[in-house]
Amino acid sequence: MFYREAGQFKTTYQGDQAIFPIFQDRVVIFAILAFAYLVVPFIADEYWLHVVLIQFLIFALAAIGLNILMGYCGQVSLGTGAFMAVGAYACYKLTTNIPDLNIFVAFVLSGLCAAAVGIVFGLPSLRIKGFYLAVATLAAQFFILWLFNKVGWFFNNNPSGTITAPPRTTFGFMISGPEATAEVRYIVCLTMLVVFGWLAKNLVRGRVGRSWMAIRDMDIAAEIIGIRPLRTKLLAFAISSFYCGLAGALLVFCWLGSAETEAFDIFRSFQVMFMIIIGGLGSILGSILGAAFIVLVPIFLTNFPPLIGLDISTALQKHLEEIIFGGMIVYFLIVEPHGFARLWQILKYKLRRWPFPY
Repeated sequence: MFYREAGQFKTTYQGDQAIFPIFQDRVVIFAILAFAYLVVPFIADEYWLHVVLIQFLIFALAAIGLNILMGYCGQVSLGTGAFMAVGAYACYKLTTNIPDLNIFVAFVLSGLCAAAVGIVFGLPSLRIKGFYLAVATLAAQFFILWLFNKVGWFFNNNPSGTITAPPRTTFGFMISGPEATAEVRYIVCLTMLVVFGWLAKNLVRGRVGRSWMAIRDMDIAAEIIGIRPLRTKLLAFAISSFYCGLAGALLVFCWLGSAETEAFDIFRSFQVMFMIIIGGLGSILGSILGAAFIVLVPIFLTNFPPLIGLDISTALQKHLEEIIFGGMIVYFLIVEPHGFARLWQILKYKLRRWPFPY
């Protein structure tokens, strides 16, 4: 049928190891990116860009970061919100103290600051694992937010305690600030996700990714065959925190505009964790699918009932949202631990062998 690789011969090792070795996959990805860049900014209104798409792109980036740590390296973390806060506050300090600094350079430097903090709080992973490591990262969550609340230097002694993204222009386009349009902020977030998602996909397919998966599956055996746990685990914490810090900077500068530490509380950490559990641990695509599900369900519960004549209160919508999330997490943990990504793989397998899919 239309989705078969018969006749698509790989004559080089590079072609065989491509991210999308099947021609149809490359066509689909190119079509999706072309639609996202060339069509969506012109047909989507302010609500869809600001409330749905920008939020989805930012959380997909954060989910990729957490999936690198939990899904590929097997290190449990409950401090995602704190690492996002480090990126947001670092970007705020950089842009306010160095007004001429390019905003994209500030984003990258913010991610590097988060990576440094992630290495510090990743040191306990050398001695503890599992539940105990989760508690250690949870301590990082509370300590970092307490620090940002109590030390006025981080928010420039603003009496309200909030950080506000200053207006910044790059290549003639307003990237942040109240004058920045939703279309420009959407393009920035989409570009960040595409670039760093591609980098993450290549990273986990290489030597570093194989080292992470060896540590995840059996750390003692990995050490015996020559993999160094110290360097491997800390690298996973650093790169994961970099992605989360970058997402935190985008959260403030391209979505919220201003924020307090409550925007990065423990609920934010659990929210990103739900994304990778539902989407699929150990999968870049699963991180994106999980982020889409978590972002779209509340919007669906808000807009769909009125269309069919149901009047549901805000409190009931919130309860239904929690019930759906909890049910989906339990379902995927029991029935399909690899989440939406595995279901997509099964569907592709059946399409490639139609009409004899089994």
